[in-house]
Parts: sequence; C-alpha cells; structure tokens
Amino acid sequence: MTDIQRKETKPRMSRIVIHQGTVYLCGQVAADASKDITEQTQTMLDKVDGLLIDAGSDREHILSATIYIKDMADFKAMNQVWDDWVPAGHAPARACVQASMARPELLVEISVIAAQK
Repeated sequence: MTDIQRKETKPRMSRIVIHQGTVYLCGQVAADASKDITEQTQTMLDKVDGLLIDAGSDREHILSATIYIKDMADFKAMNQVWDDWVPAGHAPARACVQASMARPELLVEISVIAAQK
C-alpha cells in the first residue's frame, strides 16, 4: 500500500497532499480579495510558497500550475507578477483559463503540483 500524506485536512479538502514525492496543493486565492489583480496574484503566490515549504518543496520544483482568472483583461498584469515569481530556468508546465470564481471579489486562483526536494 502506498503512503498518502495529507496536511491541513478539513472535511472538504486537504491543503496539501503528498504521494510518492509529488505534492498537490489545493486551490490558492488572495489573502485579501478586495485588492487588485497584482496584489491578489502576489499574495496568492506567497501562500503557495508557504505551502510548498511545508511540503518539502519550493517554487523551483513546481511541475505544473493551473491558473484560473476571472477576466482575461487582467492576464498581462497577472503575468507580470508570475514572471517575477518563477525562478529563471524553472518555469513549470502551465495553463491559464478564464473562470467564474467561488466569490465575486476573487480575481485569480491557482492549483499547483510540485516535486519534493
């Protein structure tokens, strides 16, 4: 039987799931949804950093990222924050789609899969 480790588990989901050296993060959103796309993207990525560290990984080990953006008019501003955040030479596979959000004030959400260090 393969070990599956779950962290910060609640009835609906775990914030981190680790299986065979692969880290799966639940969707992350901004710390303050009243802010603009730049601030929402930065604080969302800050949360990803913290979760990856807790899981024994970091942004250089991200394998895949799926970004959900409320309005593609914010795509360029979101990408400016993303491009500064991703370490040179370590860009993951990535998809970005326009999507309805769970709360109307949310502008961006990310789901990440990474390898442990």
